[in-house]
Amino acid sequence: MTVQQKIIVAEGPAPSAATAAFLAADHRLFIGGRWVEAAEGGQLDVENPATGEIVARVPAGTAADIDAAVAAARQAFDHGPWSRMTPSERGRLVWKLADLLETHADEFAEIDSIDNGKPVTDARAVDVAFSCELLRYMAGWSTKIHGQTIALSSSAPFHAYTLREPVGVVGQIVPWNFPLMMAVWKVAPALAAGCTIVLKPAEQTPLSALRLAQLVEEAGFPAGVFNVVTGLGETAGAALAAHPDVDKVAFTGSTEVGKLILGAARGNLKKVSLELGGKSPVIVFPDADLDVALAGAASAIFYNMGQCCTAGSRLYVHRKVYDRLMAGMAAEAARLPVGVGLDPATRIGPLVSAEQLARVSGYIEAGQREGATVLTGGRRIGDRGFFLEPTVLTGTTPGMSVVREEIFGPVVCAMPFDDDDIDAIVAEANSSIYGLAASLYTRDLSKAHTVARRLKAGTIGVNVHHVVDVALPFGGFKQSGWGREMGYAAIELYTETKSIAVAL
Repeated sequence: MTVQQKIIVAEGPAPSAATAAFLAADHRLFIGGRWVEAAEGGQLDVENPATGEIVARVPAGTAADIDAAVAAARQAFDHGPWSRMTPSERGRLVWKLADLLETHADEFAEIDSIDNGKPVTDARAVDVAFSCELLRYMAGWSTKIHGQTIALSSSAPFHAYTLREPVGVVGQIVPWNFPLMMAVWKVAPALAAGCTIVLKPAEQTPLSALRLAQLVEEAGFPAGVFNVVTGLGETAGAALAAHPDVDKVAFTGSTEVGKLILGAARGNLKKVSLELGGKSPVIVFPDADLDVALAGAASAIFYNMGQCCTAGSRLYVHRKVYDRLMAGMAAEAARLPVGVGLDPATRIGPLVSAEQLARVSGYIEAGQREGATVLTGGRRIGDRGFFLEPTVLTGTTPGMSVVREEIFGPVVCAMPFDDDDIDAIVAEANSSIYGLAASLYTRDLSKAHTVARRLKAGTIGVNVHHVVDVALPFGGFKQSGWGREMGYAAIELYTETKSIAVAL
């Protein structure tokens, strides 16, 4: 089945004057409250994936720059005013950062749209808005981090209690799929807890992190509390993960790189939290509201061009409703307008890079070689930029690479099931090295709770694929990562528990 993809204006509107001025600026690293050039003077090109054109250049930081940034963060944590600030003072600064981000929300949405390719409407309504909300939520936790008094089991007279203290200097390495939001996911709780930060954004999308550093400076954070080093993962990122004076590293990205982070962290046994890959199942039972299931399944795989760790890339549909849902998925894929992210009409932007386009296209070709059928999509759009049609594969089986491996693109593998045995479909859904998210669609309340309990994933949606909320812990089972972000669980990631016993 082939459908005609809806293509909109190829060029799209020009960015605002503020965004254009930022893109054209002389970008530098932010270390110790100062804007500095990379120690070795190298630069990285920043590409607009909608056009393939270079829109900016940023410093190519290396191990020497990481050394300088970590030293600045260590000074700020051990000896600077940050460590002497009250929790309420820290909270007010984090809240002020949220206010500044909200003031410049349209600019940040444009920056991420140009840098990443995502639709500007999504960047504004989701990425920036969520980042503002998360900063304010975590600002509130600044004054609510506390320990406990403990009644000891022994008969000896002790006054025992615990404290929660900031872990120290934190290295944070964030991915390219949600450049601003992934940074704030890590920055907000770390600042609220009292840590100092060295942030290494993805080399593909470094711009919003540098703009965020400008707001940190404007908000009045002490020098060294927040540092940004742009650079390649194998140089700047590796140096940050292995640095002996970093107390914790927080990483979001692929499982393969997450394992390298673990190896690098063992030198000083630094704390590690990892938010990694996924191959999330979506299960549609025959009694589901098919309109709700169709909207949920389509959004699960096509939102952000499928470049989401939680993407619902394995679609299991009961055979009674399989044909109807597949027809709906094909129609939905064709309905979504593909175009430049800055065009407000765009719903599907480009993939982030030529490398990512080649990777996703390669998986589609591999799936076809292994016996899968392209129901719709599967083709590159045009020869400018990195656009790919939303793709639905049928005839897929559990052993295929497209079913087992994370594609990280708008490609869903649809598989029917005709057995009402819940054990069988749960076992198939759980047959993955990943366990980040899962969803199921049914009107049966008992079935919903039963299946949700048995799915091995950190986030389960019932009649919705994925709900992200600042108060709801987020993270994965199995090789989808360690630790939980959001909610108070994120504060726990950036604090240590100290036990104190006083002899009376």
